[in-house]
Amino acid sequence: MTATALPAVHRVAPKGRGAHRSITAAVRAAADGDEIRIAPGDYVEVLVLDRSVSLLPDDGPDHAVRLLAADPGRPVLEITAPDVRVDGIALTGQDPALPAVLVAAGGLELDGCEISGGRIEAGGDASLALRACRVSGAALAGVHANTTGRTELIDTLVEDIDGTGVVLGSATTADLLGLTVRDVTGSGVRVRGRAAAVLRDCRITGPGRSGLLTEDEASVAVLDCRLEETGAEGVRVLGSSRRPEGGPGRPEAAEGGVVLADCQVLRAGTDGVAVSGTGDVLLLTTGIRGGSGAGVSADDDSTVELVDCRVDRPHGSCLVARGNARLSAAGTSVHGSRANGLLAGGRSQVTLASSDVTDCGFSTVHACDDSRLSLTDCRIGATPEHGVRATDRAELTLEDVRISDCGLSGLQIDSAAAARVRGLAVRGGRTGINADSSGTVVLEECDVTQPERAGITCGTGTSAVLRDCRISGTGTAGLVIGEGATPSIEDCTVRDATGSGLVLGPAAEPRVKAVTVARTGKNSLFVGEKARGTFEECVFAGAGHDGEAFPAVHLAAGSAPVLRGCVVRDVEEDIAAEKGARPVFDGCVSHDVTHPALPTGRAETLASAEGGDLAAATGARETEAPAEDTLEDLLAELDGLAGLDKVKNDVSSLVKLMRTVRRREEMGLAAPPLSRHLVFTGNPGTGKTTVARLYGRILAAVGLLDRGHLVEADRSALVGEYVGHTGPKTTRVFEQARGGVLFIDEAYTLTQYAGTNDFGQEAIATLLKLMEDHRDDVVVIVAGYPREMEVFVRSNPGLASRFNRTLLFEDYGSAELVSIVEHQAAQHQYQLTSTAREALTAHFDTLPRERGFGNGRAARQLFQAMTERQAYRVAELSDVSESDLMTLTPEDVP
Repeated sequence: MTATALPAVHRVAPKGRGAHRSITAAVRAAADGDEIRIAPGDYVEVLVLDRSVSLLPDDGPDHAVRLLAADPGRPVLEITAPDVRVDGIALTGQDPALPAVLVAAGGLELDGCEISGGRIEAGGDASLALRACRVSGAALAGVHANTTGRTELIDTLVEDIDGTGVVLGSATTADLLGLTVRDVTGSGVRVRGRAAAVLRDCRITGPGRSGLLTEDEASVAVLDCRLEETGAEGVRVLGSSRRPEGGPGRPEAAEGGVVLADCQVLRAGTDGVAVSGTGDVLLLTTGIRGGSGAGVSADDDSTVELVDCRVDRPHGSCLVARGNARLSAAGTSVHGSRANGLLAGGRSQVTLASSDVTDCGFSTVHACDDSRLSLTDCRIGATPEHGVRATDRAELTLEDVRISDCGLSGLQIDSAAAARVRGLAVRGGRTGINADSSGTVVLEECDVTQPERAGITCGTGTSAVLRDCRISGTGTAGLVIGEGATPSIEDCTVRDATGSGLVLGPAAEPRVKAVTVARTGKNSLFVGEKARGTFEECVFAGAGHDGEAFPAVHLAAGSAPVLRGCVVRDVEEDIAAEKGARPVFDGCVSHDVTHPALPTGRAETLASAEGGDLAAATGARETEAPAEDTLEDLLAELDGLAGLDKVKNDVSSLVKLMRTVRRREEMGLAAPPLSRHLVFTGNPGTGKTTVARLYGRILAAVGLLDRGHLVEADRSALVGEYVGHTGPKTTRVFEQARGGVLFIDEAYTLTQYAGTNDFGQEAIATLLKLMEDHRDDVVVIVAGYPREMEVFVRSNPGLASRFNRTLLFEDYGSAELVSIVEHQAAQHQYQLTSTAREALTAHFDTLPRERGFGNGRAARQLFQAMTERQAYRVAELSDVSESDLMTLTPEDVP
């Protein structure tokens, strides 16, 4: 039996007996399997290892042995032997752009080594393994394994590279465990060709380009890795990557070419994950935080799949699909995008399931072009724009989706997009669902609650289908059908709308069946001009439930709807029809209606009232002028108001001017051009409404107005909730003011909300036309804060030409406020002591006269507070006199 020979040990030292003076000499003397132990020091050589040996330091600390390249054009270490091991040695090349270590053939294991001044390169069928090594100071790449052999990088640091950190190419099979790549100008790790790589517990920080870049037919599995602060994409996939082959430790969970499991991609510079070509990507339990671009981007023919992922705070969109890409996500959280949460374009196909997409700068989910998007059991919201928007020719499918906290529509469907929606819940937002598309739109089992404006809107000329939808708590109308729209609506409910429940725009012709409208602030059903449509087995209950009387059904001029088997109940008035309306009622009934007008026979029509006004109430407040006012009494009443000296002088001058105009007219002389319309500016509580009321009575006393009554209106009384509503609404308010004064408070709000779906400008245009057509019948006074009113008047040339006289209502001084309190006291049988007046004056002197100061209202509120404090004070007295009950003292001033 022959004993196995132990490997020989060859020593290298600058001096000493029995040692080689160079490593090259020791290698020449060694056989396969021998060890070469090297004394500490610097060795300048070009070392070619053509036999399987091990190089180790002989005593001394790691890296005390330094091997430096003797030839700047050659590597310091070249391997051609099948099994070479180098431990704890520093290897330094002379040209960073060339290999410092070259594995031309065979195999190399580096353990605890430092490599600088050039890259590590393996080619052909060579194998390469680095354990606990540091690679730095190279150009083009730190490690370049372009081989068909195996590559291992374990607990290795690659840094300070002017190029890519690690390049894996050809058909290498690579395992990267505990790898750290940082401060490289190119990508962190690049995998190309037919290479297959598994990255575990790796950290890639601060690359100038992508964190991970895959190309060609490469396949990569990325497990529990962290990629952060990348200059470009966190992960980018190009080409036609294939799924990694199964094997020990290799995931087989999906058919994607790139698998990310339990990873984080943080603060990516352009895209968190970008895919183009025909690559496939699977992301599992992944967190992605982006920079200026997308979190996950799929382009061309690529496929991306995310499972239990987190995409967090990219500067661009979180998820993007373009071209013919396929993108799917399940159990994924998408959050904090400065753009869209999900953007689907081109002919891409996107599927999201059991995922959250929230807190985005643009629309949370946006589908455009010819994309196809499906969302199932998802939560969408927290955006200043739309929750979900489909436009162009996109096809959208939603099932069991929840949308909330949107600045615009919860669901917006426009252009020629198609949508099939079931089980959608929308809460809040400006509008719940806006179906404004010429494509096929089907809404089933949807819930819309508490939007600021309408619940569901069917746009002009559209033909959506609504089944079993529920709308409640809307800020304006419940369900709005636009001009010429022909939707089909069945088994739906509208409840607790602040405005009207179901609104038909001009020439709309819906098919409505088994719809219940209950507890609306205005009409249950408003049928616009020339609108038609059929209403079968509908219930209209509780119109005007907030206290103001509105008929359940309002029919505009020229409308001709057909109502069959409908029920109207719990209202003061069931039907109101404008002149020219020709509805048909077939088997309809009214219950608990104070003033019923609904025909209950078969196929009867309702004749419109000739000369009567059956329109709904305008929402404007009217104050009738007292009879037999004399001009002298009215001017005395004006003069008796507290303060307002400049306003009183301005009104007196206007009265003199108008009396002169009146006398000229009585003598048959032409009247000079005169605009009686006024702008009142000032803080609240300065008497603007009081003076407006007196102004109307004065004009009536002069003979320039028939009645002189005051009609107070604001934006809500003039602006409608849907197309075709504003003009008639403004006209009704104007007609109510005929012969008197129309006072529009906070008139600037008619222009503050300019934009889509706002009708303030339409109200202004209607008002200007009416003022021109009836210039002698109505005086219009617009009021508000000075700065806003100046902007309002300048916003329209018609306003500027008609409102050319402004009366400024200045804030009251302390003495005037005290006189208001005294006036209030006298009206309620109280009296102030002289010291109480002094205390009041001192109190008012301390109040800042800022924007919004209450003036007279503040004085009246103060008087109320004084009476309450006096009541508490007097209640403590044992013997109370009448004088005690009437007197207000300084103690009663808050």
